[in-house]
Amino acid sequence: MTDFPPEPQSGTQVVRHLLDQLRRHPKRVVFTEGEDIRVIEAAARLVREEVVAPILLGNRERIRAMAAEQGIPMKFIHVIDPVKASDFTLFCQRVVNMARYRSMRLGNPAEIVARPHYFGALMVQYGQADAIVGGNQAIPAAYFRALIQTIKPMPHVPRMFGVSILTGPHLKNLGGSGILLLADSALIPNPTVEELAAIAIDTGKLAHHFLGRKPHVALLSYSTKGSAGTPDARRMSAAASLAQAEVLRDFLDIEIEGELQADVALDPEAAEIKFPSPEARPTADVLVFPNLDAAHIAMKLLQHVAGAQVYGQFIRGLSRPAAQVPRTASVETIFGTAAAIAVEAIKFHQLYPEGEV
Repeated sequence: MTDFPPEPQSGTQVVRHLLDQLRRHPKRVVFTEGEDIRVIEAAARLVREEVVAPILLGNRERIRAMAAEQGIPMKFIHVIDPVKASDFTLFCQRVVNMARYRSMRLGNPAEIVARPHYFGALMVQYGQADAIVGGNQAIPAAYFRALIQTIKPMPHVPRMFGVSILTGPHLKNLGGSGILLLADSALIPNPTVEELAAIAIDTGKLAHHFLGRKPHVALLSYSTKGSAGTPDARRMSAAASLAQAEVLRDFLDIEIEGELQADVALDPEAAEIKFPSPEARPTADVLVFPNLDAAHIAMKLLQHVAGAQVYGQFIRGLSRPAAQVPRTASVETIFGTAAAIAVEAIKFHQLYPEGEV
């Protein structure tokens, strides 16, 4: 377990915890958009820390020229041009087989495999990399499409969704250990009750992995425990009940509660006023939002107004670890996201003991 200390941690301290894990279990991370100086710099830092073997997709000469111009060492950074790769033909055949197996029409296999997003996803799916990071130069839909069409889904998660991990020791009540997970902040516009319950449980598993303790998951609403009886509030309450039943059935070490207002979920003092209880209410580690608009707006406000450090969108519901970073990502965001998704790869099969899917 990562087992973060109980006191709030800075973004740098959080990444240090991740790096300590990775030094004992280095992983291979493929970056789908390698022709980006931010990615090159982040890759060099990962090598310098001796935690990740980076694989950059793109034109080899162009990437090396960019690195040389900025004085960035390329030692131990592997660069692959998909079209020139030795596995290109093999991957084309696998795309044909995959399309037939899934009853999908994907178009010309060579054109598909030549796209870095698809090539990187195939590398992860077939064990040539342990995790994938992309999106730094592409619109999210293009990256997500490659993942969902190439990497096998997890059977217990109805739809692929995204989780943002935020840190910010200067922010009051930002998670119980200074780390807050937001879901779904990437993909599902209006999740159903079943989808919300699956999001709560799967994000709770991810939080347990990173925090090393029982996480507290809150399903958010503008209502707390029936204070407003609207259909949306009842939907969050129903999702919480469904998730709680699954937690009990499967003996999961996760605490789930809802529906809750955001201040009740995050601020013990506000919770005591609005919803008194004999025991102090812990600060939520995971926030599950009623829809994509609310989650994405909250994430952007916390990042750009409150100054929280955001690490990636961790793409859940896939049988391999994947993360997306925005086009505005800093080197620190790319570096930290790669470290976090690599740590997830260490424990991936322990998180999902059913094995290959």
